[in-house]
Amino acid sequence: MTVPAPRPSVIPGGTLYRGNEGMWSWVLHRITGVAIYFFLLVHILDTALVRVSPEAYNAVIGAYKTPLMGIAELGLVAAVVFHAFNGLRIILVDFWGVGTRHQKAMFYIVIALSVVVMAAFTPRHLISVFGG
Repeated sequence: MTVPAPRPSVIPGGTLYRGNEGMWSWVLHRITGVAIYFFLLVHILDTALVRVSPEAYNAVIGAYKTPLMGIAELGLVAAVVFHAFNGLRIILVDFWGVGTRHQKAMFYIVIALSVVVMAAFTPRHLISVFGG
């Protein structure tokens, strides 16, 4: 009796992820979610500082009015915008019957909507940060 040879694996060696839209959507959603979480944590802590020491609170708020923090705010808004649109895409994929068939197109729609919103927001924000 001969033992049959093992069948070749259906999954190629290495990682399962090949950089497709679904993977990038997942990765970006997690990164933006963690960034938003840490912003909220810092925001709660610096707001609570007003009860401890109003002078320290004023110093922290003064540090937030620098151009570097203005650029960081731009990144925060970009993270919130992408995270919100992608969250809607995830809801559609989960609860819309044909959502999984259209998840790739919806990812590109999320990117396009995020770019449009940021294109509208960025100039006004940068003017307020650098122009007064």
